[in-house]
Amino acid sequence: MVEPKPIMAIFFALLLTAAASVNAAPQVWVMELEGAISPATADFFLSSLDDARAAGASVFIVRLDTPGGLDSAMRDMIKEILASPIPVVFYVAPNGSRAASAGTYLLYASHVAAMAPATNLGSATPVSIGGPSSPFPTPSAPPSGEEDNKDESEQQPLEGTAMERKVINDAVAYIRGLANLRGRNADWAEKAVREAVNLTAKDALEENVIDLVVDDLDALIAALDGRTIALNGGSVTLELADAEITRLEPGWRYEFLALITDPNVAYILLMIGIYGLILEFYNPGMGVPGVTGVICLLLAAYALQMLPVNYAGLALMLVGIGLMVAEAFTPSFGVLGVGGAIAFVIGSIILMDTDLPAYQISVPIIAAFAASSVGIFLFALGAAIKARQTRVVTGKESMVGGVALALGDFEGRGQVRAFGEIWQADTSQPVNKGSKLKVTGIDGLILKVEPED
Repeated sequence: MVEPKPIMAIFFALLLTAAASVNAAPQVWVMELEGAISPATADFFLSSLDDARAAGASVFIVRLDTPGGLDSAMRDMIKEILASPIPVVFYVAPNGSRAASAGTYLLYASHVAAMAPATNLGSATPVSIGGPSSPFPTPSAPPSGEEDNKDESEQQPLEGTAMERKVINDAVAYIRGLANLRGRNADWAEKAVREAVNLTAKDALEENVIDLVVDDLDALIAALDGRTIALNGGSVTLELADAEITRLEPGWRYEFLALITDPNVAYILLMIGIYGLILEFYNPGMGVPGVTGVICLLLAAYALQMLPVNYAGLALMLVGIGLMVAEAFTPSFGVLGVGGAIAFVIGSIILMDTDLPAYQISVPIIAAFAASSVGIFLFALGAAIKARQTRVVTGKESMVGGVALALGDFEGRGQVRAFGEIWQADTSQPVNKGSKLKVTGIDGLILKVEPED
């Protein structure tokens, strides 16, 4: 027979669990994204959204202030937003912030788009043609003229190359699809791509580009309370009274990714890796240069594959380094060295296939590495190679090939004067007193000699 006490204990435990789940305060997760949208930004956003979903958060809010960013990182974030089972809210704040370029796409993709007063969005035109990783620009002033007053049928044909038209049309279709999905102004979204127009927060609300204009985070949460939001699996009504706010701080992974995906840092890692391997190959067995070079090259390769890299620029850099090394081994009166330096500088300048200032390699860093490369490969490495080829002037090795003077007639062993001293010498040929002999080797304290002629 089953005792009643265990059954009652289980019943009360289930009852307490249900009551706790009913009385639990709703959770609001808040993260901040500032600066350019980068691979590190996307990784931070995706991992945070996954954690919020696992923790049962009611809503995920992103406070945004960005000049734009990389298309590949932006699209990764939008895919997760569209598939998210919890509402994702983008809030452009504080006052004076912006959601330019890629930020405009993120606002259009969000379940709720909000802005603080004195903020703006727009300028969503892609300006650099780089394939799947085409970056989006920092905001620029919208073009002047009467084009803003024309409807779509009166717009002039888009100028530019076929590839530029493809990229623009792809961006237009993408943002219009997001606008139609969220019920926002698709025509203005197209103008933001084609004409780089901008809107203030107040105008964006009037144009049905965003959903809310609120002063701060508390006002945003209050405005979201009771709002019904459509999700993939249906709709949800937010109940955010007495919500528990969880503010996310970037961890070491985000800081590390943000560091190595900085174009200047990736460039420095690449150069340190190349220098380290060249030094290790030149003097095998040192260990430290080789290990350091391999680690830096792997980190640089990981960073560069996440960035919009122009592989022609990377190839020019490697060719330039190869030419400078060749100049050290095969003197060509500076032709190879100068050509290598020029190729290295050009390759470094065009290495990043983007017009975003945040993803340009600093010119002083390029100049410093170009000067150091010329110095290392043309002077230091060349001097080391010449030193290796110079005849040894100390020790036993320096005595081989020297001149000795026979002190008497002998065949086999006799005495000679060499290097200011009298030595025992062996020879396989008869020699005469006063003959000049050539030192061919040393066996202990006995010289091996033979007649010079």
